[in-house]
Amino acid sequence: QVQLVESGGGLVQAGGSLELSCAATGSLFGINTMDWYRQAPGKQRELVASITPGSSTTNYADSVKGRFTISRDNAKKTVYLHMNSLRPEDTAVYYCHLRRVGSDYWGQGTQVTVSS
Repeated sequence: QVQLVESGGGLVQAGGSLELSCAATGSLFGINTMDWYRQAPGKQRELVASITPGSSTTNYADSVKGRFTISRDNAKKTVYLHMNSLRPEDTAVYYCHLRRVGSDYWGQGTQVTVSS
């Protein structure tokens, strides 16, 4: 069984930074791609960033490229999302996701609010 717990969200002014963390339990963390998604009010959930098990490949949504960085520590079973130059349009609930064929593991989400 996998549990994902996000932390690090909060209120920040535009231009500021935040780092989100997602701690996992279970044995699947080190062998699966991890994603960060976000969902703003009234909008669909969107993929923000992903990272392969060995951290060799990362991918980002165009809207966050150059501002956000995803990383992971397999020994700590934790994935991070470092967010710089935050904008009001980054306001959303951010979720981590463990990507595995035939299964779907999500955290409970953490709110990020960027004020203008």
